[in-house]
Amino acid sequence: MDHRKALKAAAAAAAGAGAALLGATRWAYVTAFYSPKKGRTGAYDIFTGDQYAPYCDRTLALIKEMDEMPFERVEIASTVDGIKLFARYYHVADGAPVMIQCHGYRGQALRDFCGGNKLARESGLNTLVIDQRAHGESGGKTITFGVKEKCDVRDWAYYLSRRFGEGTDIFLAGISMGAATVLMASELDLPSQVRGVIADCPYSSQTEIIKKVCADRGYPPEASIKLVGLAAKLWGGFTLGGRTALDAVANTKLPVLLIHGDDDRFVPCEMSRALYENCAAERELHIFPGAAHGTSHMTDTPRYCAIVNGFINKHTRSVEK
Repeated sequence: MDHRKALKAAAAAAAGAGAALLGATRWAYVTAFYSPKKGRTGAYDIFTGDQYAPYCDRTLALIKEMDEMPFERVEIASTVDGIKLFARYYHVADGAPVMIQCHGYRGQALRDFCGGNKLARESGLNTLVIDQRAHGESGGKTITFGVKEKCDVRDWAYYLSRRFGEGTDIFLAGISMGAATVLMASELDLPSQVRGVIADCPYSSQTEIIKKVCADRGYPPEASIKLVGLAAKLWGGFTLGGRTALDAVANTKLPVLLIHGDDDRFVPCEMSRALYENCAAERELHIFPGAAHGTSHMTDTPRYCAIVNGFINKHTRSVEK
């Protein structure tokens, strides 16, 4: 009888532990990956900490300017899982290169690329400003830190290739998670028209950036990444590990432009340095002194524009140089 009681107690304890683990993975999934559809809300919600305060008014003005510009709504279906992918196409000139612009984690296309889009427009580029999966008007509710998003970028590149033909050059540009995403996409089978990648404050590895954020919040990073990785599999249907941006740049043949602020307290500048060192293709690295996460363009706009335009002009075939 005591033996049966012991077995029941052990079974109950195991069931309780299993339920607790399942609950913990669900919490980790919701915290790290879950993103219910938000539509266009939140574009004017900007960062307001001490590093961002000097740029608030200018950022809001740039968002408003971009928000009021005419654009074409574009939708395609992801070849990964069929979800709807949404983007805004801004046309400047027939035959000009097209830049795919990829926003950051839990970001907004209008907010994250308000400055970069203005730069591209004023430089004569057409732009395709995408809503990443689980963001904005795109479908899906799981952010995968570039694991699936890199394939979405490839889908968008092929969409542009079909629409505009062999003669139109394409550039991939991203900020933060979007920067890591376009770097991860750079080793994929992309259309020949893709000429280069511009990555502003990218992380080098999806697991390393999650471990860093966990440590910042007081969680043990090694234990946390195991829980988060399990949550990705159980609830998100994807594997968090695998190929990283660091792996991709070692295999890419595309020219890569890396930009990072040296006072980035979210994605360490050292990650761009590591990407630069690991990149097998032609590459550039430009560090902006005093710039916070994603503020290099605001910190020194003339230098930023000169660097980006120089890279585009160097690698563009379809317009006269």
